[in-house]
Amino acid sequence: MAGNTRIPKAELTGVYGAVVKRMSRKMLGDVAEPVEVAWHNKKVLNFSFSVGRQAQKWNRCDKNLKSFAHMAVASLIGCSFCLDYGYFQAHNDGLDLTKAREVPRWRESDVFTPLEREVLEYAEAMSQTPPTVTEDMSARLLEQLGAPALVELTAFIALANFMTRTNVAFGIESQGLAAACDLKPLAVRSTT
Repeated sequence: MAGNTRIPKAELTGVYGAVVKRMSRKMLGDVAEPVEVAWHNKKVLNFSFSVGRQAQKWNRCDKNLKSFAHMAVASLIGCSFCLDYGYFQAHNDGLDLTKAREVPRWRESDVFTPLEREVLEYAEAMSQTPPTVTEDMSARLLEQLGAPALVELTAFIALANFMTRTNVAFGIESQGLAAACDLKPLAVRSTT
């Protein structure tokens, strides 16, 4: 659960702070720790908000695939906040929760389609340092999704890396968003 961050959380002040607090509590039930930490530099915070709002408008790739990809990145990188938020958001968006909760152990789980497995593999390959995306991996997804959806998926995974790596560096952990909705616990990532 939420704890000490590496950069202290700032108090959201002023009219803008009141608006951000109100919106965050309306969406999540609480103020998100990433917002409280980023409040120290409002230009960075506004950039994150802007990118997030723009990405929500993208509609060429299936929402479930993007949700699974984001959660795969979060699981691989170790961002418990993003994994918890992804599960919470999947619930709010009416996405497939059985599959969402299994993302951390997708290789062992039998709930995913072949396409979903390829998307999860692609998300992890993009998130490696250095990335391990192959020509074959890209070609298979291009054939199944088409260019517009693959471009969107790739950009979405890149944004997931931006968010997850930022939160991990800040020491931000899960705030228990999914638990607050009485969702089943997420599966635990396999160590193999």
